[in-house]
Amino acid sequence: MTTLKPPPDRLYGRSRGKKLRPRQEWLLEEFLPRTAWPDAPFAIQPRELWLEVGFGGGEHAYELATHNPDIGYIAAEVFDNGICSLLSRIAPDGAGDPVPLPNLRLYTEDARPLLRGFADGALSKLFLMFPDPWPKARHAKRRFVHPEIVPEVARVLRPGGEWRIASDDPTYQEWTDEVLAGQAFFTVGRTDTHPEGWPHTRYEAKAIAAGRTPVYWSLIRR
Repeated sequence: MTTLKPPPDRLYGRSRGKKLRPRQEWLLEEFLPRTAWPDAPFAIQPRELWLEVGFGGGEHAYELATHNPDIGYIAAEVFDNGICSLLSRIAPDGAGDPVPLPNLRLYTEDARPLLRGFADGALSKLFLMFPDPWPKARHAKRRFVHPEIVPEVARVLRPGGEWRIASDDPTYQEWTDEVLAGQAFFTVGRTDTHPEGWPHTRYEAKAIAAGRTPVYWSLIRR
C-alpha cells in the first residue's frame, strides 16, 4: 500500500441534502437534544456499548437498538436528512409527546474524535455499514477504513468484540481487503452472502437492485 496521509479530523461533502420540511426542522431543533450523545445519557445501565459509524437512514441502528434493549447504542451520523430519518422512526408524526428510546443515542459530529475518547475495551461492537467509498485515490485518507484507524478501533474493542463492515463499492471492497491484510489485531471473516442476524439497509437494497454485490466483513478482536 502506498504511503497515506493521516485521516483528517474534518468533514467533507454536504451536511444537508434536500430542503427540510417543518416536521424535520422540529425534530432537529426540539427532539434531537433529548437523544443527543453525550449530553443526553442513556436511561438504562447498559450491559454493553455498541457504536455505529455513519448510520445513513437509521434502519440498521433502530432495528438493533430495539431488539437489544439492554445494550447502549450510539449511532453517529453528520447528515441532517439521515438524522431526521432516524429521529422520525423514534418519534413518528402524530405520536403525541415522543419519548427517546432509553438505550439509543445519536452523535452528530465526526465519529473519529468520539472513537478516540473511549477507554480501552469500552465497545463490544462497532458497525460500519456501506460507508462513503471516496473512490478517487487522492481521497483515500478520507475513508474510515484506514491503516491508522484500525489500531484505534482495536484499542476500543474488548477482546472478542466485533467490527462489522459492509460495502457494495468495488474500490472500497478492494481497499478494505488490502488494509485488513496488513493488520494483526483482528481475525477476519469475509463473505458476499448477507450474514444471518445482520439487519438489512436501504443502501444494500439499492446496491443489489443496481446489480452490485455487497461484501460483508466480520472482524473479531484477538
